[in-house]
Amino acid sequence: MEGSVSNVEVCNLAYTGQFEELKQCILSDKTLACKTDQDQRTALHWACSAGHTDIVQFLLDLGVEVNLQDDIALLLLENGADPNATDKLESTPLHRASAKGNYRLILLLLKQSASTNIQDSQGNTPLHLACDEERVEAAKLLVEHGASIYIENKEEKTPLQIAKGSLGNLLRRIVEG
Repeated sequence: MEGSVSNVEVCNLAYTGQFEELKQCILSDKTLACKTDQDQRTALHWACSAGHTDIVQFLLDLGVEVNLQDDIALLLLENGADPNATDKLESTPLHRASAKGNYRLILLLLKQSASTNIQDSQGNTPLHLACDEERVEAAKLLVEHGASIYIENKEEKTPLQIAKGSLGNLLRRIVEG
């Protein structure tokens, strides 16, 4: 273990980009994917900080619990990750941040030119999700950055139709200027 960054082997493999070894390690014991080291960091943290997007993708595909925290997202974006990359449901970090109302992360993604109108497998844009969860500040921010209130999802509903009461009025006011 001389000269390693972490006391957990799988974290070191993630940091040094040893994808094959990491894959074998984790496939033989799935619990390693979520194991934290002495600093409470996981293999995902280490892969992000070193910019190993192949390992990051592998861990995300395994369904590693991502608490899409601002620092992980920032590390990924700083290391050239695509802010519009999608998961299995075709949703982007912006979809997830919007549903959770994570204002700081939404702002960060928008600064990195994340697309506000990408639709997931259900046809929802990040704005649909923000409206559905009544995330007023998130919805306002998205519309101010060009999110359309008129795109229909697969149920033929627009964000405006999903927005309840005062939120709908607020979004209409922003769009109409």
